[in-house]
Amino acid sequence: MGYNSQISFTLDTICPWYFPHQLYPEASKEGEDKYEWYKHIKFNDSEDKMQKYTTLMNTYGEKVGIDFDFHGTVANTFDAHRLIQHYQEELGPGVADDIVNSLYTQYFTQRAHPSAPDTLIKAATAAGIDQRKAEAFVNDEYEGTQETKMLLREQVNNGIDSCRAIDKCREQVPHIVVEGKRRDFTLEGAKEVGEYLKTLEAVVKEAQ
Repeated sequence: MGYNSQISFTLDTICPWYFPHQLYPEASKEGEDKYEWYKHIKFNDSEDKMQKYTTLMNTYGEKVGIDFDFHGTVANTFDAHRLIQHYQEELGPGVADDIVNSLYTQYFTQRAHPSAPDTLIKAATAAGIDQRKAEAFVNDEYEGTQETKMLLREQVNNGIDSCRAIDKCREQVPHIVVEGKRRDFTLEGAKEVGEYLKTLEAVVKEAQ
C-alpha cells in the first residue's frame, strides 16, 4: 500500500502546501533599498563583507541557473502572502507554487518590489490566472486579509516568530514539516540536499 505524505512549507517570498511567514513584518509597503538593507542588517554596513557575500551567492546561483540581483527594493510582503494564500485555497497548491516561483524570480533576479500590485498581478498571470480576476483581487485590499493575518499569527504561535536578525531567520525558515505514517519530521533553516533526502527516505521506510 502506498502512503501519501503531506509536506508543509513555512516561508517568506523574500528569504509548497504553503503557510505564510514574514521575515520583516515591520517593513513599510514602500520599502527601502535592498542592497543597503542587507548590508546593514547582515554585515553591520561593511561593504567588503557585502561584496564577498554577493560574490559567493552569485557563484551558488550560477550552478543552478540563477542570476541573483541584489539591487531593488525590500518591503513588506503581506500582500504577496495574501495573494498566494487566496489562490492556494481556491485553485490548489500547484497554482500557489507557480505564484511563489514567479515572485522569487521577480524579486531575486529582476529587482521587482516583492508585493507591488504589478509584481503580484504578473505572478498571478504566470500561474494561469485571468488578468482581470487577478487585478480585481490584488486591488481589493480587504479580500483575504483576515485569513492571512490569522495564518501568520498561527505560525508565530507554533514558534516560528518573525526574525529580528538575519542569523535567526536562517535558523527558523524555511520551516518544513514532513508528515510520516508513524511520526512527523521537522526541518528548520537552510539544509543541504542530503538532509532532505535522508528525511524523505525515513518517511518511506516507516511507511512500509
